[in-house]
Amino acid sequence: MQFDCKGLSDEQLIHLYTELLRPRLIEEKMLVLLRQGRISKWFSGIGQEAIAVGATLALDEDEYIMPLHRNLGVFTGRKMPFDKLFKQWQGRKDGFSKGRERSFHFGANEYHICGMISHLGPQLAIANGIALAHKLNKESKIALAFSGDGGTSEGDFHEALNVAAVWGLPVIFLIENNGYGLSTPSSEQFVCRQLADRAAGYGMKGITIDGNNILEVYKEITKARLYCIANQKPILVECMTFRMRGHEEASGVKYVPKELFEEWAKKDPVANFEQFLKDEQILSDIRISDIRAIIQQEIEEGLASGFAAPHIEPDTAEEKADVYAPNVPAPIAANGPASEKKFIQAISEGLKQSMERHPNLILMGQDIAEYGGAFKVTEGFVQQFGRDRVRNTPLCESAIVGAALGLSIKKHKAMMEMQFADFVTVGFNQIINNLAKIHYRWGQNADVVIRMPTGGGVGAGPFHSQSNEAWFTHTPGLKVVYPSTPEDAKGLMIAAIEDPNPVLFFEHKALYRSISGQVPENYYSIEIGKARVARMGTDISIITYGMGVHWALDYADKHRDLSIDILDLRTLLPLDYDAIKEAVGRTGKVLLLHEDCLTGGIGGELAAWIAEHCFELLDAPILRCASLDTPVPFAIELEQNFLANSRLHETVQRLMSY
Repeated sequence: MQFDCKGLSDEQLIHLYTELLRPRLIEEKMLVLLRQGRISKWFSGIGQEAIAVGATLALDEDEYIMPLHRNLGVFTGRKMPFDKLFKQWQGRKDGFSKGRERSFHFGANEYHICGMISHLGPQLAIANGIALAHKLNKESKIALAFSGDGGTSEGDFHEALNVAAVWGLPVIFLIENNGYGLSTPSSEQFVCRQLADRAAGYGMKGITIDGNNILEVYKEITKARLYCIANQKPILVECMTFRMRGHEEASGVKYVPKELFEEWAKKDPVANFEQFLKDEQILSDIRISDIRAIIQQEIEEGLASGFAAPHIEPDTAEEKADVYAPNVPAPIAANGPASEKKFIQAISEGLKQSMERHPNLILMGQDIAEYGGAFKVTEGFVQQFGRDRVRNTPLCESAIVGAALGLSIKKHKAMMEMQFADFVTVGFNQIINNLAKIHYRWGQNADVVIRMPTGGGVGAGPFHSQSNEAWFTHTPGLKVVYPSTPEDAKGLMIAAIEDPNPVLFFEHKALYRSISGQVPENYYSIEIGKARVARMGTDISIITYGMGVHWALDYADKHRDLSIDILDLRTLLPLDYDAIKEAVGRTGKVLLLHEDCLTGGIGGELAAWIAEHCFELLDAPILRCASLDTPVPFAIELEQNFLANSRLHETVQRLMSY
């Protein structure tokens, strides 16, 4: 192994050695504790420390890194206190995630580290969002995201690289190619000669380096950083390395040929660099012993503190409170004149006024710039706000949701338009596992709104008509909003953008141009989580939302012999349980109406809650009226039969017969 120390002082070389040695000594201690049964799990990075350490030290301390399981050197290189790290690994309250995350699945903004999730690939897109914020803020900074060789097979890897290249983002994508994805060898993961060769396909630079050579890593990442900043382009860096332990200790290493261990043992990053420094008379055995002693003392002191830390005493109130970023909404009153607007115009106006009020708000989506979006919600926006803030995206929902989260980490607000709510399936992982959980995990909020054009009744078939709001109401950390009137659409859109938490904003496509109403012209908000009484009645209560509100109102108008109470939920997560209970109490007979399919729809959750909490108020069984448990058909006749509205009269009559 050849070390090029040109341009580096002896002090810098000793510093690099010390930082390289620290994770090795920590890991060796952790393996001893694991064998003693004093810790429960460990992902070892022994043999590939030079990558994490060299890359971290090549960056500015305020540049974000997206590390993975085996990147202990990132955390130690950012000077995280070892005692707090150990408490994190032990699941103690004083760790970095209050005991909510395992090993290295956590982040810390004060150290500019973004916590990983087990799905690996999504972290790359977050780096894009952070880099986009640097670009918009005209900061000479980059973001760096780690990937394993196995992770390069994930769609998120390809989406992230493509977006970074198309948008010209200063990102370093760093692959640790250690030859295995858990037990699957590289030969079964890809057939290209080097993973860095893939860079050419995205029109970006790619290099392959020796990941076990600390000086090569440090110098090449330093150069890569300067390249990204100067050219405002991404770069793909492949680091060739090998892990000398299993994927995690419980998995063992039987799947690895013995000769590979013998070969790579000769390339040990710590031993080779240490020998080089001794040969150059930069370090002596005595100095090395002193450095080791200092690190080992830090480890022992940290362990003593960590083992002494008490086990967590669960606090249910705190657990629930930390799911969402604090937000005490102060609704902005709708003062001043109002004018007649269509549903879609109200949404557009809410977005436009939010863009004017929040200079840090970025809009992203397919065709939303000059074209104005599939439904023309953002028509004219690019002329007013520019292409930096109104951004067309490639067809890659997952990467854009991830980028939105990255923007949030850098204190921006982001709105992403799903062209159709149906397309959210390819961004599901980012929404469910990154956006929704991130505040609970390590206190980072996701200031992201995802617009969801939804619903049937327009003959668009099974992939452009689904009502999929119930998929998300089961996920703590998300907010789900579903307006039914133009006034609510504007006020709730503004509230969603004001909210620092992730909001899925459902907009029924069939309402866009079919309904109008008086909409205040000023900037105002409607509190998320508050239902609206659309009509008071005494015979039956229809609890509904979205298109269901208009079905209910139309039915009530045609059946004046019945006094129908209609509650518009407006928000599905969180629900307004007080308003629901009041609606039950007004009539004693409840019909739950929604366009979503019956099985698994939110009506089931509402029925269970009402039965549990309002049983004494009921005079009849709770009935549900929902769409058929089939995909949404294309033919108009079939679609009308599918929709819940075709069974509303029958359900009302059944309820009234009690």
